[in-house]
Amino acid sequence: MIKLEICCASAADAVNAFKGGADRIELNSAIAYGGLTPSLADLELVKAKTNIPVMVMIRPRSGGFSYSKMEFEVMKKEAELAVESGADGLVFGILKENRELDLRRNRILKEIAGDKETVFHRAFDIVPDPFAALDKIKEIGMDRVLTSALANKVADNLQLAKEIIAYAGEELEIVLGGGIREHNLKEIIEQTNCREVHLSAFNKKVDKSMLKQKLKFNSDCISEFEYKLTDIQKVKSVKEILSHY
Repeated sequence: MIKLEICCASAADAVNAFKGGADRIELNSAIAYGGLTPSLADLELVKAKTNIPVMVMIRPRSGGFSYSKMEFEVMKKEAELAVESGADGLVFGILKENRELDLRRNRILKEIAGDKETVFHRAFDIVPDPFAALDKIKEIGMDRVLTSALANKVADNLQLAKEIIAYAGEELEIVLGGGIREHNLKEIIEQTNCREVHLSAFNKKVDKSMLKQKLKFNSDCISEFEYKLTDIQKVKSVKEILSHY
């Protein structure tokens, strides 16, 4: 059966993903900024309330994947704390300014992870040569790559997605993500032969405390009264589609 990984931004998201039948959780914060490191409180609660693997994002800021010395120190500490707090794996991806993989820094985070799983995230989708990048990720010894096949939506580049999966072979798991929804899931599976998919299953919710308020607490691109929460039924619907493969 094809594995379903749900991208979550909180403990509440993760519990709903678990109830909906997700096989694995990617735990983040700040999804609006591409996903950043979650709080340890969220991680500990998810581990206490679910029994599926929890992969923890290690990303100190938005705006790219080439980090300063201080930012990398933060990433190392975040990785150590996540492992100590029960993470089943770490999700990260460090590039040089020229978008090539930073072998040394990624290898250090892999070593911190120890026997936990490691995933190279969608920083992969801006590398100059995806096949050369796969070779380097194999060299580091990571377990998986999350990719949209170098497109905003994986459905826009299914041929490359298929080639990436074939090139990775048995040494590296490829998880397809990026714009995957119920309406295009079958085509993506059938055109790529993928065995794992990654998606969000959010619904918008309203925090009534902010209705009719004129004060602003967020940037202009983020709603003052709406937030997103993983929808159990959406997860179940995707899981039902996957059960046929």
